[in-house]
Amino acid sequence: MLRVPSDISAQEFESLKIQDMTFVAYRNEVYPSRYEVFFEEHAVIVVLEGEKKFINPTQEVHVEKGDILFIQRGFYLMSESINESYKSLVFFFDEKLLKEFVGLHSELFDSEEGTSPLQSPILLLRSNDTFSQFVNSVFPYFRNQTSLKNHFLRLKFQELLLHLLEIDQSGKLQAILYSLYKGQKADLTFLMNSYYLKPLTLNELARLSGRSLSAFKRDFQDEFEVSPAHWIKNRRLEHADFLLRNTAKNVSEISTEIGYESVSHFIKSYKEKYGFTPKKSH
Repeated sequence: MLRVPSDISAQEFESLKIQDMTFVAYRNEVYPSRYEVFFEEHAVIVVLEGEKKFINPTQEVHVEKGDILFIQRGFYLMSESINESYKSLVFFFDEKLLKEFVGLHSELFDSEEGTSPLQSPILLLRSNDTFSQFVNSVFPYFRNQTSLKNHFLRLKFQELLLHLLEIDQSGKLQAILYSLYKGQKADLTFLMNSYYLKPLTLNELARLSGRSLSAFKRDFQDEFEVSPAHWIKNRRLEHADFLLRNTAKNVSEISTEIGYESVSHFIKSYKEKYGFTPKKSH
């Protein structure tokens, strides 16, 4: 699994940063390439060459040269290259810069009520000539050593968002950006049912929910009447029990699938919940 942008390395990507935040990365992908990607930040993927599929439980998006994807932070997608020529430019949206942008251009968002940022992970757009010219204007900064690079890239971030808002005639991007700016909180039931099997820390879950860690724990306790850690453990064990009863997977495979690093720890936890070891539940 690739976590972006934190997993971006010099061996796989060329990247540019705004201060210490990855802003844009260029990748010339090796074929074949199929892996799961977790987006730690909101991202825009610009397809420069080739074709690729992005898959999540509710969407399968096939992209080609000229396509633009806006992907919201906190989603896992299966990424699969279709041919060896795939190349992309990926822009990452730091939350602070995003809020700064909306604040500076508030007239574009005053009428937007916002939509939940967790309901539609992928927004597909199509590049136009003006946007293509903008993309070409970014590449020189990979070689530019000017001391003002950080300032130029902050302007490029503003320019990127303005281009995307112009391209998106549906108004969906405006609504998403405004909801993020307003700090709209995600529905906890939807969030937890989507991510309880994923290797996310409580801090990451809190961030995805639009809450501080303390507010996340408090709201979680109010809604579920149990701590997040206890709820996650219980749901994972319930999922393990379902797999034991309905699949041919062995105890070790299931232990790994639900996030246990130790099989013996999984067996102990399972027995504490159900009163017998996993093997006896078949």
